[in-house]
Amino acid sequence: MLFGRQTLRLPSPEEALPGRPEREFPVPERHTVLGNSLLGPYPEGLRVADFGLGCFWGAERIFWQQPGVWTTLVGYQGGHTPHPAYEEVCSGMTGHTEAVRVVFDPQQVSYERLLALFWESHDPTQGFRQGNDRGTQYRSAVYTHSEEQLREAEASREAYQKVLTAAGHGEITTEILPAEGRPFYAAEPYHQQYLDKNPGGYCGIGGTGVACPVGLT
Repeated sequence: MLFGRQTLRLPSPEEALPGRPEREFPVPERHTVLGNSLLGPYPEGLRVADFGLGCFWGAERIFWQQPGVWTTLVGYQGGHTPHPAYEEVCSGMTGHTEAVRVVFDPQQVSYERLLALFWESHDPTQGFRQGNDRGTQYRSAVYTHSEEQLREAEASREAYQKVLTAAGHGEITTEILPAEGRPFYAAEPYHQQYLDKNPGGYCGIGGTGVACPVGLT
């Protein structure tokens, strides 16, 4: 295996890079836009949702702009390598996808609304790719934090598949799995709220142009 090689096959646990026992860099204390804590502890009553929809720079901005979202942070999830570095994730040999953790107030914004944002903000039929971004780290994913979230995510996938199919799109490739057993590893400080710090920075996020079904807003 060549480090840096971009594979379109997820590695097995045995093939994955070994990683490290703990994070090797500090995570900023506060969100640069929302002003709230990135890692918590979060106020009582807030909920957590995790999404992967391509390059996490643009994905994070979509969610921090949503009223009712308390904080967001970007990281790596769904793979095997503990506490990976960005370069390791990009090699395709950690199994992680680029993810956004969304901490939200369910009294102000529903999980259903966040799912609608998720589906409409990328193309979930592209497999290990989003637009010009190609690699396993760009795959579409939802990692759920309760049985209710899992049910809602699976129901929304079924509903959205119907409207995508009607519009001539292919099968959804999004993985929907429990977050339990799939730790979220915060990304390096320069990735956090990247497009706030670099307003003219790259954003490869783009939807299909298909609106979510009624009931997903």
